[in-house]
Amino acid sequence: METPDNAAAAEEPTGIAALDWAGASADPQYRAAVVDLLGALAYGELAAFERLAEDAKLAPTLADKAELAKMASAEFHHFEQLRDRLAAIDAEPTGAMEPFAKALDDFHRQTAPSDWLEGLVKAYVGDSIASDFYREVAVRLDSDTRALVLAVLDDTGHGNFAVEKVRAAIEADPRVGGRLALWARRLMGEALSQAQRVVAERDALSTMLVGGVADGFDLAAVGEMFSRITKAHTKRMAALGLAA
Repeated sequence: METPDNAAAAEEPTGIAALDWAGASADPQYRAAVVDLLGALAYGELAAFERLAEDAKLAPTLADKAELAKMASAEFHHFEQLRDRLAAIDAEPTGAMEPFAKALDDFHRQTAPSDWLEGLVKAYVGDSIASDFYREVAVRLDSDTRALVLAVLDDTGHGNFAVEKVRAAIEADPRVGGRLALWARRLMGEALSQAQRVVAERDALSTMLVGGVADGFDLAAVGEMFSRITKAHTKRMAALGLAA
């Protein structure tokens, strides 16, 4: 996943963010929120692995196929890290992922790409929106969980790869740009709607985001967070050579 430039500014940690897992997990509501968060992330990484492996079949060259296979392998390694962490904190990994499977599967089914370029744009736009969201949340996590979340959001190289291939395709045929811009706008809307639905259905997660768990986000901060995510999306569209 891509490393964006809109991550929340570094500040001296306070509240939960100043604690390690041992201290923070004494709050059962916070612990439940972290299990949800890691479960959602783990299923997202597993789905990313499956999608990249599938997209590799559409690759026009052997070199492109190998590059996507390497990225898929990196996503699976991220999944393994999250699965192992869930087990280490006495949460059953499959059970933690299960509540998020349908929403993510529905999103991928509704946004199935019709060709190689749409697949690249989907991975770049959709994964980056999710990464931005999780990075924003990570600022408020305990130090141990925060370090893990940021590590699994590490760039797998897909961002630069997608930009290079999409810009080359638009240069070869400018008409491609209009189609991909419409596709990216649809992905943005679907990704944000899906994220909001998932959070709304999980009480511990929503409480963490809007306040209630110590030092959580307030409603104004949530609005600012989504504003930053939207601005980052606009920058990515420009990098792809597409209109936001």
